[in-house]
Amino acid sequence: MSFLHDLPIADLIANYGYIAIFVIITLESAGVPCPGETVLISSAVYAGSTGNLDIAGVIAAAAAAAILGDNLGYWAGRRWGMPLLLRYGHLIALDHGRLKLGQYLFRRHGGKIVFFGRFTAMLRAYAALLAGVNRLDARRFFVFNALGGIAWAGSMGLGSYYCGRSIEKIAGPVGLTLLALVVFGGIALWAFVRRHEARLLVKAETAIPGPLA
Repeated sequence: MSFLHDLPIADLIANYGYIAIFVIITLESAGVPCPGETVLISSAVYAGSTGNLDIAGVIAAAAAAAILGDNLGYWAGRRWGMPLLLRYGHLIALDHGRLKLGQYLFRRHGGKIVFFGRFTAMLRAYAALLAGVNRLDARRFFVFNALGGIAWAGSMGLGSYYCGRSIEKIAGPVGLTLLALVVFGGIALWAFVRRHEARLLVKAETAIPGPLA
């Protein structure tokens, strides 16, 4: 589906309006490489400059698509991700104990990943999938996912509507900063886990007793 990157975004928005916004952002949020944020920014700019789209409709379509797409990714990861890792995880040094540890850590910090992942290009398409694989509680996922989707659509939509394309100059650095924080945070978490793995494995077993389903 990467061919969508080569399509004329402005023409898609002008011809299909809210449907184009909804479909492309849903696909991106479900894990398909699509220019979701570009579509949101372009649609908001188009709404502000032509009046042919209502900014409230643009934000609503983007937020609904983000929430729906993330839910598709979450349930796909929850349905098929863990069974595959239980069967083949040992090939990449993910034994039963470490898989349980991943679930334990995601239970504690998964909400933050889902919410802030919506604002970073690399995590936007995969945070929900990871949440599903690591069995983040469905209700907690839905809350943080909905908050993230609404906050992302609202901030990017209104920012683009009032500021025009100059919002991209802000969104890029902000996204890179969040991504850097996620990467360095991930490295720090990995180092911490490596140092305290035995103790954390005991905590994970206590929090999630018995075999993983």
